[in-house]
Amino acid sequence: MDSLLFLCHRIPYPPNKGDKIRSYHFLQFLAKHYRIYLGTFIDDPADEQYRDKVREYCADLCAISISPRWRKLYSLRGMLTGEPLGLPYYRRPQLSRWVQQTLRIAKPQRALVFSSTMAQFLPPQEALRTVVDFVDVDSEKWRAYAALKRWPISLVYRREAARLLHYEKQVAASVAASVFVSAPEAQLFNSLLDAPLRSVSHVDNGVDHAYFCADSTLNNPYAPDVPVMVFTGAMDYWANIDAVSWFANEVFPSVRARNSTAEFWIVGSRPTVQVRRLGEQSGIRVTSAVPDIRPYLQHARVVVAPLRIARGIQNKVLEGMAMSKWIVGTTAAFEGIALKDCAELRVADDAASFARACLETLVPNSPAADVCRAYVVGAHDWQKNLQNLHALLEG
Repeated sequence: MDSLLFLCHRIPYPPNKGDKIRSYHFLQFLAKHYRIYLGTFIDDPADEQYRDKVREYCADLCAISISPRWRKLYSLRGMLTGEPLGLPYYRRPQLSRWVQQTLRIAKPQRALVFSSTMAQFLPPQEALRTVVDFVDVDSEKWRAYAALKRWPISLVYRREAARLLHYEKQVAASVAASVFVSAPEAQLFNSLLDAPLRSVSHVDNGVDHAYFCADSTLNNPYAPDVPVMVFTGAMDYWANIDAVSWFANEVFPSVRARNSTAEFWIVGSRPTVQVRRLGEQSGIRVTSAVPDIRPYLQHARVVVAPLRIARGIQNKVLEGMAMSKWIVGTTAAFEGIALKDCAELRVADDAASFARACLETLVPNSPAADVCRAYVVGAHDWQKNLQNLHALLEG
């Protein structure tokens, strides 16, 4: 079995948020084909307990604990060096030494880099076939943030967008293949290059559709017969915070005015103070991390995805579709979803349209969105989609 160097910016377990879902399935799949040498970071003390779990997939593991608070301060060095701030954020000599040692001793012929910032640890080596999973066009995310933030932070975000795009171009030009989470994301990246690269492609996200499936036996976390709209996601992520804040303040009051029993549940880990305060409003409930997200999806009338900033493809949308739920979301939330003209997917970008779509889908006994599930099973199967990744690594 050949060796593979896998560099990932966050430990790929547990699969409880967008990037970790993707990196975990990559690790699980690739461990069947290669001896994995994994270099990664642990940025959450709660994830320390998973070292041994991740080590089961690896021939060797280098997992370095970091403090996001201190790394953010350290990242400001990028203002002096002209780099995107994400590079000094992750720059640790310990990982550089481990990579050099792994290349010298294990002599892997292939490398998978998950997140462009991890490419800084790879020295130029013609013998090392390298695939970089950018996941999303992160530079575009920072550009979108800048549009919604006030000065002076908007200036910092615009700078990050420009510097990161320059770096992303350099990385893509130096590796065998660059992949993104969806075809539209890959096309967007190629459109930003001075000249399109044939080496830019995509590996679609998948869903464990055997796990995420309609199951009426799951315990109902809501009061009986309450029409619930649910949002799921990591609640310390600014795009999610912005989404639920906009929904709670601009959309939900209109829904409650027409349906006084409707509730809005925000279900996800690490809710910030801003998110927790939304729970003080009548009809809004905020949880923290839950052991199983499926009961909250199963017993909700509708899944809402009011994302004003989104890149790639949203796992929360795919999971709702796999469980045959009606979904109301913005255009951005449905990016990368190739299913067209499906009645169970309602697109709304302004508050009035969003509220109207929610009211229409809150009616009792709405038919199951089986078309949505069928699409997910066919187009977003992990094992099928990851064959594309394997092919790129093999060249």
